[in-house]
Amino acid sequence: MPVRINNIRLSIEDDPKSLIYIAAKTAKIKVEDIRNFKIIKESVDARRKGKIDFVYQVIFECPNEMLVVEKVGSKDVLYEEKQEALKIEYGKEKLSHRPVVIGLGPAGLFAGLLLAQHGYKPIIFERGKCVDERDKDIDIFWKEGILNTESNIQFGEGGAGTYSDGKLTTRIKDKRCDFVLEEFVKAGAPQEITYVAKPHIGTDILKTVVKNIRNKIISLGGEIHFNSKVTDFKIVDGKINSVVVNGNIEVPCDVVILAIGHSARDTYEVLFKKGLMISQKPFAIGVRIEHLQSMIDENQYGKFAGHPRLKAADYRLTYTTKEGRPVYSFCMCPGGIVVAASSEENMVVTNGMSEYARDKENANSAIVVGVNPSDFGSSHPLAGVEFQRHYERLAFEVGKGGYLAPVQLVGDFLKDSLSKKIGKVKPSYPRGYNFALLKNCLPKFVVDSLKEALLEFDKKIKGFAGYDAILTGIETRTSSPIRMERNEYLESVNISGLYPTGEGAGYAGGIISAAVDGIKVAERIMQKYRPIEE
Repeated sequence: MPVRINNIRLSIEDDPKSLIYIAAKTAKIKVEDIRNFKIIKESVDARRKGKIDFVYQVIFECPNEMLVVEKVGSKDVLYEEKQEALKIEYGKEKLSHRPVVIGLGPAGLFAGLLLAQHGYKPIIFERGKCVDERDKDIDIFWKEGILNTESNIQFGEGGAGTYSDGKLTTRIKDKRCDFVLEEFVKAGAPQEITYVAKPHIGTDILKTVVKNIRNKIISLGGEIHFNSKVTDFKIVDGKINSVVVNGNIEVPCDVVILAIGHSARDTYEVLFKKGLMISQKPFAIGVRIEHLQSMIDENQYGKFAGHPRLKAADYRLTYTTKEGRPVYSFCMCPGGIVVAASSEENMVVTNGMSEYARDKENANSAIVVGVNPSDFGSSHPLAGVEFQRHYERLAFEVGKGGYLAPVQLVGDFLKDSLSKKIGKVKPSYPRGYNFALLKNCLPKFVVDSLKEALLEFDKKIKGFAGYDAILTGIETRTSSPIRMERNEYLESVNISGLYPTGEGAGYAGGIISAAVDGIKVAERIMQKYRPIEE
């Protein structure tokens, strides 16, 4: 069993190659006795003015490991039990048909991958296009304003996360997270994502990674069909019997993994009409804020801003208003851009995106306010969807059409004044913008909460509420506005064989948690059914 050492500190000027020597000294052994030395966590401690440290956890093997740990007698030197690999005990029931996965975002991708690895030969339907063709459609939309409602930032290979920052941070503690990261690395992601405190892949690398995982699924006997929208679900005696693709192709099935994402509103409506048990769920809406990345770096790193060992600085901000509303930063993209993320006609939606290098001029983040079902104005299960649509249409209107974004300087937003010229920060939204009063496309409680929170955030990051900072409207797709109710077996509570999964079903929030949820659902299916026979 290996030895783990926590809390090894190196100054910003120290060479990381010295880690193995420090580990040997801490463990009171010779460097030559260390085998399979590995960094398992790296984080930056910039809390002290004028000093930045890198903090490490390392793991290694050596002779007499338990004796070494006992001899050192430190809480930071531990005997590490090896993590057991995921074990799957296959069920005994026979599938009449190959399992169907709907959607090729993180949940569908990893559900499909695990099923393929274990011989279940899944059939995956993705309404959008493969990532290379999707790229072309997004480029046309950003340049010409011609929206493809089936191939865009929300729909297509890799899901919405492909065109974000590829952030892999998560609050869940699950050994399946390691499996996801390892598969990403095998598919071309940088090794560092397995140990840095805030891992990210970047949109540019993530495109290649998802293609490689797709090809792996196919090589293992799975099928992937793009431009294949599931338009109907045939239910017989409370059990899924078949799905209809593109309106005319009926595919029989025993099990269906619903990994449709948080923007598949038309599919929500179909499922609701079919009787799927759906409930309302809280989410959040707001705006994208942009600052110069150099300002964020200076606030976070002080005199070390721009140091070659430091990457573009990020931040995470939270606040609760006097009225009890949560306001927080979401999907922070260092060195990135604000992107046009609409998926329905005549609605404006924004998101954030960074490439691996995070080397663009601006930092951007959503600043969003919590929305509760009581705000929807209706008890209908899909009322949250209509709430989102209402404000997305308003954003389209106040942006003056053409999917141009409504933009306002923070200083003018705080004063309810229409902005007239751009200052130091240039909007990065690729479709273009018009100055507008953002209060005309957001609920009043959101506007009031944002104003209150911006001033508080400015106390934490000096200049955060600076006059020239840019607000771009609007951010509405923070998470699904619905939850598809499921039982302890992760199956729909009222339609047998249907497995709601991931962010679109209301059970995840981000790439890793969605992927993990897809894995859990695939495991449940494998525990019930045996692999497909040749």
